Amino acid sequence: MDNRPQWGTRTGFILAAAGSAVGLGNIWRFPAVAYENGGGAFLIPYLFALLTAGIPLLVMEFTIGHKYRGSSPLSFARLNKKVEWLGWWQVGISFVIATYYAIIIAWAMSYTVFSFDLSWGSDPESFLYGTHLQLTEQEGQFGGMNYSVLIPLAIVWIVVLGILIKGIKKGIEIANKIFLPTLVVLFLIIVIRALTLDGAIEGLNAFFTPNWETITSGKVWVAAYGQIFFSLSIGFAIMVTYSSYLPKKSDITNNAFITAFFNSGFELLAGIGVFSVLGFMAMQQGVDISEVVKGGVGLAFVVFPQIINEFPAFNQFFGVLFFLSLVLAGLTSLISIVETFVAGIQDKFHVSRTKAVAVGGGLAAVFSLLYATKGGLYFLDVIDYFINNLGVALAGLVEVIAIGWIFRQLHSLQNHANGVSDIMLGGWWKLCLLFITPLVLGYMMFENIRQNLLENYEGYATSFVVSYGWIVAGGVILLGILFSLKGWSKISLSVPTDKKEVSK
Repeated sequence: MDNRPQWGTRTGFILAAAGSAVGLGNIWRFPAVAYENGGGAFLIPYLFALLTAGIPLLVMEFTIGHKYRGSSPLSFARLNKKVEWLGWWQVGISFVIATYYAIIIAWAMSYTVFSFDLSWGSDPESFLYGTHLQLTEQEGQFGGMNYSVLIPLAIVWIVVLGILIKGIKKGIEIANKIFLPTLVVLFLIIVIRALTLDGAIEGLNAFFTPNWETITSGKVWVAAYGQIFFSLSIGFAIMVTYSSYLPKKSDITNNAFITAFFNSGFELLAGIGVFSVLGFMAMQQGVDISEVVKGGVGLAFVVFPQIINEFPAFNQFFGVLFFLSLVLAGLTSLISIVETFVAGIQDKFHVSRTKAVAVGGGLAAVFSLLYATKGGLYFLDVIDYFINNLGVALAGLVEVIAIGWIFRQLHSLQNHANGVSDIMLGGWWKLCLLFITPLVLGYMMFENIRQNLLENYEGYATSFVVSYGWIVAGGVILLGILFSLKGWSKISLSVPTDKKEVSK
């Protein structure tokens, strides 16, 4: 009998999956990546990557969770006991990401408040690194606790863990039904306002004008696959966990297409909004748009405050909308990230949900204090780079090879998905997962490792990169193996069945 908790509605699941996919990277990573890799021409490799890697992988992970009815470690153990460690590795990756994702949301929360009186003043860069983060001069130094970020960090964890304790239907589902539509409405207001600014057309031209020469560059295609891969929350246990809460009769492939296209639609919307305001900023400063394009923390907390300062009217209101959007996008993703190890702890150790949230979430909250130190940004930068490029991407590659080539489970998963879905999976699905995706991810991994062996990331000291980069990325693999050695407590590795099947 399958007593696993379930989503209340199909809409609830789709909003939760889309909420996980739509995160900070959609807003601050995609626009810069697209611009740097051919503008409008980038949309061709991006769409190709979506159809040949993003959606096939999403369907595969949805199917694994739905078929094997467990957290990522339990689902992989039920697929084959020899691959359970992969589930724990992915859970470990999520744990590490959760620790620093929370601090970025805390910064966005602070900046929402700062927007009311434009606290960052005329020099947002000095305000961010000096006044707010009190950044140490050198990487690797802790520099003591930065108390100005502790209160918002505590609020983030209280909100996230409070939602998770409420469970799947009454916690995660309700939160996403509120947060995600609110995020879309806020961002639509931002985009509409941005489109009316002087210079917006120049910004959009810079974003959409295709540089067709880039289409022949392998670097651009790898960038497209990388963006799709990291954006869709593939490879770190989230989608396997979320789909395990679906009713037995759920349209898996349709859900995957809706989730993927919603995510890509939001990325495109973010690109339009971001480049409209970058065009405005370039015109105000009398410089080329290439001089104001940034991604990541610099875009969100330096460039956008500069833009907000120069807004002709209602600049405080625009600032509140933008940073509140970051908070909501971050929360929907962080909830899904933490749920992966909460579910893993529940399944493996057979404890209550409250205890699993307290232990897993509590540990993540404690570890997140590392980034609340004055040297926190350096730790965040190197850990984020390595856990994504040598963690998530490598785990995804191992997952595809293990399921497709070693244990040859694609045919079984295809039959399961086709048995409950309207859109049938054909030969294209297997072709993508057996050949295209492993080749692209394999090349990405080879290049990442080669480049990082040739020179240290961002020129950081070797001791710092080894301690907080290589060791962290390798440590989660070791932890995955160690967790898989422990037997399962009161849980059968046979797949549960339920005579009461819920209709689509």
